[in-house]
Amino acid sequence: MEEKHVVITGAGSGLGASLALKYSEMGYHVTLLGRTYSKLRYLADKMTSDNVSLYTIDVSSAEEVQKVFSEIKEESGDIDILVNNAGVGIFGDAEDITTDAVDQMIDINLKGTIFCTQAVLPQMKKRNEGTIIQVISTAGLEGKPTEAVYCASKYGQRGFTESISKELADTDIHILSAYMGGMKTSFWDDIYTKEEIEHLMDPDDVADIILANVKARKNLTVPDIVIKNHIPKSN
Repeated sequence: MEEKHVVITGAGSGLGASLALKYSEMGYHVTLLGRTYSKLRYLADKMTSDNVSLYTIDVSSAEEVQKVFSEIKEESGDIDILVNNAGVGIFGDAEDITTDAVDQMIDINLKGTIFCTQAVLPQMKKRNEGTIIQVISTAGLEGKPTEAVYCASKYGQRGFTESISKELADTDIHILSAYMGGMKTSFWDDIYTKEEIEHLMDPDDVADIILANVKARKNLTVPDIVIKNHIPKSN
């Protein structure tokens, strides 16, 4: 059986790391992309397989994305699955969000998704197969206080994804949008208390749900999944 190849952005921690470990266990060649090499190296060393590649990347740079993805294809072959997981959130009242913070969220969350998707679509269209997993968050489904700009970037991801899904409707390229609530990751360290973070979803559980829904099935596709935190009220 031909070896499958998955590329994951924002792979250094959280959901990206969980998906990377699970894909590695499934026998995939896993390409880890992130901003910090030491985090990628640490994750790669945890894998039971050495069938892994590491690249540092700034997904907000179209030129760098094209360069890195060309290197990936040359060294590891065609990409079967792309997971657009890289993201950043900077929260506060709308009028207090700095220009730099606006740029970061739009550049990484929205432009990064667009640039990485553009980088894989030509090869997927040529083969008429492939899967793209867009990690969007429930911030792409509804507005939230203190998250105005973050939501704007996520709504942009959603609009881009829904549009390319329609463009690809007559192909065997599948798009899965994952809308999830907060998870137990460092993403929330400056927002929630340690106790509050403990009540959030485990990224391993979210990764399992994504993998169960992205699995190829005859005459069936799952375009969207919504995964929310459930915190029972105390008696």
